[in-house]
Amino acid sequence: MSNWRPGDRRADTNSMLRVDQAGEYGATRIYAGQLAVLRRNSANAKLIQRMAAQEERHLQRFDALMAERQVRPTLLQPLWNVAGFALGAATALISEEAALACTEAVETEIDRHYQEQIDALGDSDRELSADIAEFQAEEVEHRETAIANGSSSAPGHPLMTVAIRAGCRVAIGLSKRI
Repeated sequence: MSNWRPGDRRADTNSMLRVDQAGEYGATRIYAGQLAVLRRNSANAKLIQRMAAQEERHLQRFDALMAERQVRPTLLQPLWNVAGFALGAATALISEEAALACTEAVETEIDRHYQEQIDALGDSDRELSADIAEFQAEEVEHRETAIANGSSSAPGHPLMTVAIRAGCRVAIGLSKRI
């Protein structure tokens, strides 16, 4: 049972689902771009393949929730398709460490974003909260894996991660509304 009372602010779960589905879709496209460039048998490509599989599972869950709850996807999906793939391919072309720095940056923002959603939901939508919390733990694991495997040695690491994080914040803001 919810503790909601008239005048309390309700979490906008439709917006949450829209942005989360868009983010997971974008993540699958980033990893697809990276894997298109990286040698399939490299150690980092194997890490990225494992992370990509988890992102695909997250996407499938959000797709199912959106269908069940009749939430429309973001109209920006075609843009995230191209932008995600391009970001993944570009970072992988720089170096394997740059591809990992991309993961580090994206997952840092997603961790922050998911925590904000969990806090906003409270007890109002336990199903969605549980899914987000589970996926958040995996996103944190992705970030920690990237760091442990050399993301900080990427060329221009500080600038690259700041730029990617800023891009993520813009994408999140746009996907909530459009």
